[in-house]
Amino acid sequence: MAKEPLITPIMAAPDWTVPQDWDAYTPQDHAMWDRLFERQASMLPDRAVSEFTDGLDVLRMTRKGIPDFAELSDRLMNLTGWQVVAVPGLVPDRVFFEHLANRRFVAARFIRSPEQLDYLQEPDVFHDVFGHVPLLAHPVFADYMQAYGEGGLKADGLGAIEYLARLYWYTVEFGLIRRGDALKLYGAGIVSSHGESLFALDDPSPNRLGFDLKRVMRTRYRIDDYQQSYFVIDSFDDLLRHTVEMDFSPLYRELEGLADLEADTVLPQDKVISRGTQAYALSRGKA
Repeated sequence: MAKEPLITPIMAAPDWTVPQDWDAYTPQDHAMWDRLFERQASMLPDRAVSEFTDGLDVLRMTRKGIPDFAELSDRLMNLTGWQVVAVPGLVPDRVFFEHLANRRFVAARFIRSPEQLDYLQEPDVFHDVFGHVPLLAHPVFADYMQAYGEGGLKADGLGAIEYLARLYWYTVEFGLIRRGDALKLYGAGIVSSHGESLFALDDPSPNRLGFDLKRVMRTRYRIDDYQQSYFVIDSFDDLLRHTVEMDFSPLYRELEGLADLEADTVLPQDKVISRGTQAYALSRGKA
């Protein structure tokens, strides 16, 4: 997702899709995918929600090499009606929402270089496919993503994109979920990152707060480092219900009259699961 205006690349269709061109990947490209996959897959079984690891299996993403989007889409279509489509990079907000609303997940086709092993600014095929696609095999989360896309199209017409972007960031990208007495990872930005997979659950620095829709939409976020706060949902069913049962228009109007909250804020009414020290952010001069 990217802020407009962006100009449609010459090689892209009007909906910004391009062929994946799977045959153009080099052995080095596939080796990079395998290196990233093995590193994450070895640490996530005890950390990620089971629906994520189940998705890796049912979509046969444990096979070596960068997945072929056509094969991946065939399996997803049979499970939840979703497809994976290639795009040249970040796409305009409305294009992004239209794809989600029609059960198409847009994914970059390039893969990072060895120098970008642990961080790159623009999402690559590993982040997009490994991080996002496994949960699209889960019916409830798949419905949430479609509902989010439909909500995004409405928000675009109301000038409320920023509020909805925060919801995406703190759920789809950096969400945690409660499972019994434990917290588990499900956000794509966490499960595709070796460092944040450890930081989000183990480090005393970040706040871990119970999910509240209005609270999340007021909260700014970090795009250049680990998060200072994570929001914890109780279940994917609850997350979907918040999305489909809430009339967002009055909420947007209410939010316009409220000040934004910084990423490290803890309010008296927050459901605090663990209050962070913010030591990491302070050490980086970002608190």
